[in-house]
Amino acid sequence: MDRPLPHPDRKAALPLRPPSEVMRLARMGSAHPTRLSFLRVLLRRVRNEGWRFDRPVWEVDAKGVGRAVYRATGPDRTYCLVAFAHDLPDEMRSDRVIATAWDATFALFDGEPTVADLDRLQANVPLQEAGRIGPTELSLSRANRSVRLFNHVVDSLAAGRQPNREEVDAVGYLMRTTAVYGSGKFGAADRDAIAGRAELSGPFQAEMLSVWLTRAFTVDLAEHLAAAKGGSAAVTLDPEIKRDLGVGNSTGLGMAPFLVRHPVLLNNWAQAREVALARVRALPEATPEAVACFRDALAAADENASLWRSEHPVQIAKLADLRRDLRLVAERTADWPAGEALPWDALWRWGEDLSLEGQEALFALLLEPHGDLVDDLADCMSADEASAFRLDGAMKVGALRAVLSDRYGWALSIDFTAPENAARFWYVSEEKLEPRLGNRFDESGAELEMPLCIARLAVELDAALASRPANEPVAAFLLEHPDHRYMVRRAQIAKDHPYAEVRDNLIADDMLPIDLMRCKLAFFGASRFDPRSDKWVRISLFQGEPYPSDMNNGGTA
Repeated sequence: MDRPLPHPDRKAALPLRPPSEVMRLARMGSAHPTRLSFLRVLLRRVRNEGWRFDRPVWEVDAKGVGRAVYRATGPDRTYCLVAFAHDLPDEMRSDRVIATAWDATFALFDGEPTVADLDRLQANVPLQEAGRIGPTELSLSRANRSVRLFNHVVDSLAAGRQPNREEVDAVGYLMRTTAVYGSGKFGAADRDAIAGRAELSGPFQAEMLSVWLTRAFTVDLAEHLAAAKGGSAAVTLDPEIKRDLGVGNSTGLGMAPFLVRHPVLLNNWAQAREVALARVRALPEATPEAVACFRDALAAADENASLWRSEHPVQIAKLADLRRDLRLVAERTADWPAGEALPWDALWRWGEDLSLEGQEALFALLLEPHGDLVDDLADCMSADEASAFRLDGAMKVGALRAVLSDRYGWALSIDFTAPENAARFWYVSEEKLEPRLGNRFDESGAELEMPLCIARLAVELDAALASRPANEPVAAFLLEHPDHRYMVRRAQIAKDHPYAEVRDNLIADDMLPIDLMRCKLAFFGASRFDPRSDKWVRISLFQGEPYPSDMNNGGTA
């Protein structure tokens, strides 16, 4: 269930930034991970609750083929990642969703699997969509090797030496996932079945656990192959190099519509961030401990920016902005704070002149030293979408039009008769049942359009309501115009959820789907965004974070 957000500050309030500023694609597409990102939430929980991790099964041969089990034992339950390693020919390796074979496939099992469970999963998980999993599985995923780095690491370790740091830094992961499915997909347990568990109640916690355990498997597999190849001469990865390896992810358009289709979740995610920022800005002082943590986070951000590579023109320009802005932040805070009132607020207001990339990086930096002040907001980021989507037929037309004016005023001024404002349409591909984006005037299929054109739907609803009596119940209007039910429901949701809508035209010719994808991935905790087009991006997860085995020794998160 979604929980009401607490007051922005426990003593003195600062206003939240308005949705008109926050919910724009350009800003959302510059988002950085923060301590409220879902993987950070997972890491804090397992550390604070003293979870234990081990690998009870390792049945992988010298060619790297076989199965393994990674066990995570919490205070109340146990979860196991069941991993299958395959011998995939190079010509079959593909990041595309239409691939049919992968270097490794995985399922997150609810509890501890028996041998019979492992055999059942081995017959199905490697097939992914073509197989079948059940309610004991919480996620289904697959991954491919980053061939250049994976082979380099194996060869280096087998020869008794560590891999080249430049090679490691250039890629940052041994494998990248190409899909992580959960929430009932392909037979996995429904979200409702696990949402009541404290450890999985937050957004995407099962998926984050799966990816984190996958990270351990990628290193174990490389070290295993190195030992098989090099024998007694082989060595294991240096801990510092190992920590710098994350799990890559290759994500396409399938992820982009999620934020639009889950307006309550989007509101709760965005509002939690804004409350966190308001709390930090309201602090009357910057303690030495907080300043030291800020400086450490700034140094880490600067190092990350120096290692971050992309060949996409948009991201190249944004990286230049980020590196410049981080230098400016360092200069601004060289002797900071110097007796400033509300020093964190003063730093934020100064930063409003940075690029959007720099502003969003500063946002993450401001939150980093203040876990005791903001971490509780992670408990407010889930949502009871079933109750939120109930339609209120008793609402009056006049009240609905007022909501449209207030929450969708940005949309009502758009002229959708202009081709550039209606150039795109979203649809679901028949082949893979994945979202796709078409050109309305060059391609067929617009009759199959998904209702993601929220701005146009708001304009059409407002026009349809214009001739109706202000005191007419919405139910009466919808009896005559049932085609507007979807937009009426969204408007009613937006009435009480100010951050529920992306305040840009999602079918405009200059819309960049990559902005939606980066926003969601930043909430996950992704870093090193590397767009390959405006519809496809590679990122890294858990890079620089502890491994499950580190938590057995009190690792930090």
